[in-house]
Amino acid sequence: MLKRRGIHTIVLIAALIALLGGAVSAQNVYTIATVFKLYGDDWFLAMEEGVKQFERDTGHRTIMTGPPLVDAALQVQVIEDLIAQRVDAITVAPISVESLEPVLKKAMDAGIVVIVVEGSNQANSHYNLEAFDPAEYGAFMMDRLAALMGEEGEYVTFVGSLTTRLQMEVVDGAIARQEAAYPRMKQVRDRVTSDSSQAQAYRLTKELLVTYPNLVGVLNTAAPEAAGIGLAIEEMGLEDETFVVGTSLPSVAGQYLETGAVDIITFWDPRAQAYAMNKLALMVLEGEPIYDGMDLGIPYPGYDNLRLVGKVLYGRGWIEATAENMHEYPF
Repeated sequence: MLKRRGIHTIVLIAALIALLGGAVSAQNVYTIATVFKLYGDDWFLAMEEGVKQFERDTGHRTIMTGPPLVDAALQVQVIEDLIAQRVDAITVAPISVESLEPVLKKAMDAGIVVIVVEGSNQANSHYNLEAFDPAEYGAFMMDRLAALMGEEGEYVTFVGSLTTRLQMEVVDGAIARQEAAYPRMKQVRDRVTSDSSQAQAYRLTKELLVTYPNLVGVLNTAAPEAAGIGLAIEEMGLEDETFVVGTSLPSVAGQYLETGAVDIITFWDPRAQAYAMNKLALMVLEGEPIYDGMDLGIPYPGYDNLRLVGKVLYGRGWIEATAENMHEYPF
C-alpha cells in the first residue's frame, strides 16, 4: 500500500511539474515584432543583428519585418498582419507617425504592447524610445559642420521624408543652433527630400551644386543619403570645396570618408537601438517599472540613465566617425 502511494505521489508530482512548467513557458516566452521603415537596407540589416542578439540573450521569439519601399501605407499593412498574428508586442520606427496612429491604436486595443522609436510624438504607444534628444543631436551635427565651414557660407539640409519626425526634429535642432551661434552661415533651401534614396540624394546634390554655386555645406539625416551626396561631390571634383556632415553608417558612406567627399558621419548604433526597443517592450510586458534615470541594462552604451519626459525615454547614444576611426564600427 505504501509503495502504491509512493508511485501515485511521484506520478502526481511529475504531472504537476509538467503542468506548471508549461504554464511558466507559456506565460514568459513572448513574441516581439520589430517593424523597420525599409526592410533590407544596411541600417535595418544592422538593426536585425540587435534583434537576433536580444532573442539569443533572452530566449524570447522575435519577428523582423517591414515594407519593401519607404511607404507609410505599406508599413500600416505590415502592422495589420502582425495584429492578425496576435504577437505580444510591436516595436516600430514609423515612416509616418500620423499614418500609424489608427493601426497602433488597434494594436493596443488588442492588448499588444507598442513601443515606438524615432517618433517622439506618437500618441498611440506605451512608450517612445529615442537614442538621444534630437535637438541636441542636430545641434551637435551643426557644430561639426560649422567648424569645417569656418562658421560661414551656404548650406543645405537633407531629410529622408518630411513625415519622419526624428529627422525633422534633428534638422530643427541644427537650424536653431546655426541661427543662434553661426550668423554668417545661411541655409539656401530648407529640407531637401531624398525619399531615403542614395540615387535621389545623388541627383539632387548635383542639381543643388549647379543651382547654388556658393554652396559649401551639406547636413543629411537619412543613412543612404550620405553615399549619394558623396558620389556627386566626388564626380564633380569638389571634395576640397564642400563639407558634408550627416547621419549614415561606415558600410554606407565609408568609401567617401576615405576620399574626403564626406567629412564626418554621425549615427547611433542600430544594433543597440533594436536591442533597446525589444528590451523595453519586454519590461512593459512583464510589468516592470519604467522611470526617469533608469538603466535598460543592455550590452550597449547610451541607454543607461535614461531621461523620461511624459512617455518618451531619451538616451545619449550618438557616435561620430571620420576616416580615422570608422573601422571601429563594423556596420
